[in-house]
Amino acid sequence: MEESALLRVRLTPKGGRNEVIRREGDVLHVRVAAPPVDGAANRALIELLSDVLKVPKSRIAFHSGETSREKTLRIAGLDAAALENRFAGLF
Repeated sequence: MEESALLRVRLTPKGGRNEVIRREGDVLHVRVAAPPVDGAANRALIELLSDVLKVPKSRIAFHSGETSREKTLRIAGLDAAALENRFAGLF
């Protein structure tokens, strides 16, 4: 079975621009410009995380919370330590 890591995200849609704001504990705070309509904000979130983590969008999937502001994403191909290393330079 392929390794994967879970990432907790608090998403703010219609936030003006796409950016990772901060990390509080194990929750990543992210805002996207897209509205929460027809999955647009979720697609923007996946695209942003793909760029930040340098992984293909196809490796990022919702584990839970797809219709909530509080989401858990599964990042395939990275373990928890590798995920931490990808965020190390951001904060």
